[in-house]
Formats: sequence, structure tokens, C-alpha cells
Amino acid sequence: MRRKKNAKKGIQFCLMVCGASGTGRTTFVNTLCQKTVLPHIDSDAPPYLDGENTGEPSVKIKPVTVELELDEEGTRVSLTIVDTPGFGDSIDNEASFGEISSYLERQYDDILAAESRIKRNPRFRDNRVHVLLYFVQPTGHGLRELDIELMRRLSPRVNVIPVIGKADSLTPLELAESKKLIIEDIEHYRIPVYNFPYDIEEDDEDTVEENAELRGLMPFAIVGSEDIVEVDGRRVRARQYPWGTVEVDNPRHSDFLAIRSALLHSHLADLKEITQAFLYENYRTEKLSKSVSNAADGSGGAAYGSVEDGSLDPQSLATQSVRLKEEQLRREEEKLREIESKVQREINEKRQELLARESQLKELESRMMREQTPSQPTVEEDESEAGAS
Repeated sequence: MRRKKNAKKGIQFCLMVCGASGTGRTTFVNTLCQKTVLPHIDSDAPPYLDGENTGEPSVKIKPVTVELELDEEGTRVSLTIVDTPGFGDSIDNEASFGEISSYLERQYDDILAAESRIKRNPRFRDNRVHVLLYFVQPTGHGLRELDIELMRRLSPRVNVIPVIGKADSLTPLELAESKKLIIEDIEHYRIPVYNFPYDIEEDDEDTVEENAELRGLMPFAIVGSEDIVEVDGRRVRARQYPWGTVEVDNPRHSDFLAIRSALLHSHLADLKEITQAFLYENYRTEKLSKSVSNAADGSGGAAYGSVEDGSLDPQSLATQSVRLKEEQLRREEEKLREIESKVQREINEKRQELLARESQLKELESRMMREQTPSQPTVEEDESEAGAS
């Protein structure tokens, strides 16, 4: 039934891609979806430098939704791609950090507000980002300060998976060394990336083996291509160079097939579950805890908006939640009293009906007894009968 529902409605999944310009985000997305989803930016065009002089973030948040069919059974996924062009193009990227973080938190705020409304919108769409692919530049070295800072800030709000964009620009030895250095930096700075968790004692052997293999591939070496070329009589997606051909779906050339399978098949549900049960719940607890602290300090008041008018405010959400619970309890008590009164009336009516029927039965029984009893002769009848004789 779930498969039929997913085939009909489609699984909602949100993927954010982030990285400096020229790391292959656009090509990866178009290769993943097997069609043009994101337009290519002219290489001669100036970068997104809006924030250089104004202090505004240079990054642009651009979500786009595409429908994909996952298998022959017709299972579909409604995939929302959130691109972040312009990230890393400024000298000071502090505003860009805040812009991306604010976007992630706004999606959580929308869910929090929707859950607090009296009447929920049945057409409400969950736009929370389930995974962030961060494209590391293929320098052959470890992480830059920019990479470390971004992943550290966003990890509490989204599942972060680091990938090396345009990995075909590195030799196999350089790629292996680069992966090693990046993992060492992640462990040294304690960046909580999504590392395909598994439990040897609880998970089955296949799950442990699959997750261990995916963990060993991190950071994934990405090679994308929108071109179809013929290699040994086969038509494949590949990039052609004077020294040879790099096949996108060949595990010896790229980790693209592994990351695509993890995102759209094997780990899609796990990424959504972690987003809901861990990341969102932590944000919700943090948000409501702050509202309680503000209320205790007397800092709340008319300055805060309300959920009903569409503005999200922690104190209003907490107050609204308490009020809704009290009103719900009151309504339930009223319903119980109404049910009790109705049942009592029905019992009284049944009792009166039974008493009436019992009276009718007694009267009927008395009449039947009178009809069945023979009549006795009177004294006058006895004397007349004696005189006649």
C-alpha cells in the first residue's frame, strides 16, 4: 500500500547543493536528474559579488522542484533542489553563512507554525532540507577554513555530506590522498557530518556492509556529465579527454553511482527520519526553550507576533500551544458531559418504557386469568333449581 501511495503521490525529498563556483554543482544536479534542471552560468560573466560593498550576502538561494521516476514500478520522487550560486565568491562570507542557515531554519519555523495552528492546511508542503551536499574544491589538499566553518555551522540543521567536485582533475593517487586529508580534518575539527551510521549489534549484515562501504568512500569523488558518448559500443554518460574517457557511472572512475543510489534509494528514508526525529526536534526544543526563558524574564509581550497572523514567534508558539491544550481539554470535558446526559436520558426513557410494558403485561395476565376461571352458581339459582325438582 505504501508503494502504491508513493507511486501515485510521489516521495518528497529536498537536496541542497553548496560549494564555490566552478566545483560542478550544476553539472552534478543535471546528471543526477538526467535532464537540464539548473542552467549553466556563463563563465565570462562576473561572479555574484553583490555583497562586496553593501554587506549583503552574495549567495542566492534558488529552490527548484523536479519529478523523477525511480523504478519500473512507477515509484516517483518529488525532488526539490536548492542551489546556492554565489557562495564563496566574496572575500567575507559571513553574510552567506547566515543566509543559508536562515533558510534552513525558516523551513523548520514553517513546520513549527503549521503544527501549532488550530486548523492545519492539508496542502501544506514540507520544504525542510534533508541533506546538504557540500562540494569541496579538487585542490588535492584538505579542507579550507571556509569549508570547515560552513559544515560546522550547518551540521546542527541539516545532514551534511562532503563531496569532491570535478574529481577527474586529480590523479588516482592525488584523489586518495585528498580524501584522507579531508577525513582527517573532519575528525580533527569534530564536524558532525552524515557518516552513514550503523550498529553492528542491531543492524543486519547487509546494512552494516553497505554503510561501511559508503563510509569508506567519503568524501565522494564526483564526476558529472550531460553528454552521451559511445564507448566500446555502449552509449554512456562520460567526459572525453585527449588521454581517455571518464565514465560517470563507472565505479572505478567516479563515486557518482554510489551517492545517487544513497540519496534516491537506500538512504532516502533514513535522511528524512534523522531530519524529523533528531535535527528538527532539537531545533524545536531549542526554540521553545528560549521562548520559556524570555517569558520568565519578562522580555515577551506585545512585540511578539502570533501564529494565527502568520508571523512566527517562540513565545507566541508556547502560549498558543498551552492555550490549545486547555481548550482541547475543555472541549473533551463538554463532550463527555453531553454524552453522559444523553446516556442518562436514554436510560430514563428505557426505564419508563419497561415500566409501561410491565404494567401492560400485568393487566393482560389478569384478564387472561379471569377468562380462564369458571363462574360459580349463585344462591338464587340453587333454590330455583330445587323448587323445580
